[in-house]
Amino acid sequence: MNEEFDTTRLTLLLNELRLPALKQIWPTFADRSDKEGWPAARLLMTLAEHEIAERDRRRIERHLGEAKLLPGKTLENFDFDAVPMVSKAQVSALCAGDGWLRNGANLILMGPPGGGKSHLSSAIGLALLEKGWRVLFARTSDLVQRLQVARRELALEAAINRLDHFDLVVLDDFAYVTKDQAETSVLFELISARYERRSLLITANQPFGEWNKVFPDPAMTLAAVDRLVHHSTIFELNVESYRRRTAMQRKQHGPGRPASFATPRNVGVPTPRDKQPAA
Repeated sequence: MNEEFDTTRLTLLLNELRLPALKQIWPTFADRSDKEGWPAARLLMTLAEHEIAERDRRRIERHLGEAKLLPGKTLENFDFDAVPMVSKAQVSALCAGDGWLRNGANLILMGPPGGGKSHLSSAIGLALLEKGWRVLFARTSDLVQRLQVARRELALEAAINRLDHFDLVVLDDFAYVTKDQAETSVLFELISARYERRSLLITANQPFGEWNKVFPDPAMTLAAVDRLVHHSTIFELNVESYRRRTAMQRKQHGPGRPASFATPRNVGVPTPRDKQPAA
């Protein structure tokens, strides 16, 4: 009776302290501790480590859901040998995020279609997310359309402010925005709002000299480029189509509908069933 009372009381206390992982796993570790004669400090440390690991896993899972990253795109499966002008060491350093993200600096990937820009940008986003940063990946045209809707509803400022929750917004296929004054206006407002405050990662097929196709007003083009390039790191992926080279590799996996976005399963984030007590 006393043991049952203590167990119930402990469950209530762990609920009150909001320690759900501990509530589930403590009996297993307690049994091991009793059988193997662990010191109390070791048991406490083991339980605390498990709770922190579970919190990290749940955070990554939650942030992955909102990030909309591309499925299966990681730094581990990006072919750096195929793009020798991009330094793997430099990319790894950027994925720490501390310096440039805290200062609202930008990252720009430029090059022809199929050069691996989207893969690399999504992989960088995933690496940053795993370190605790919040990331949003979006095709530029899709995000611009959402911002236009917000403007028509007189809620553009609120929509842009909501994007401040993300340390990094990835604007993929930047140069594919339609040359329309309304679209480019909201895009410019987004760039201006995040300037020196929150970071952008841009992928673009066109060099800066051709961005007048994105911004019809030459003054707006100059101002947008100035804001994006200031405090930025620029990679030029001028290589043969990375996408074409990997097309044959994808065929060997056979038919099947690919995932739309990155999830814990397709980027390797452990799920509860994967996690077992430490040996």
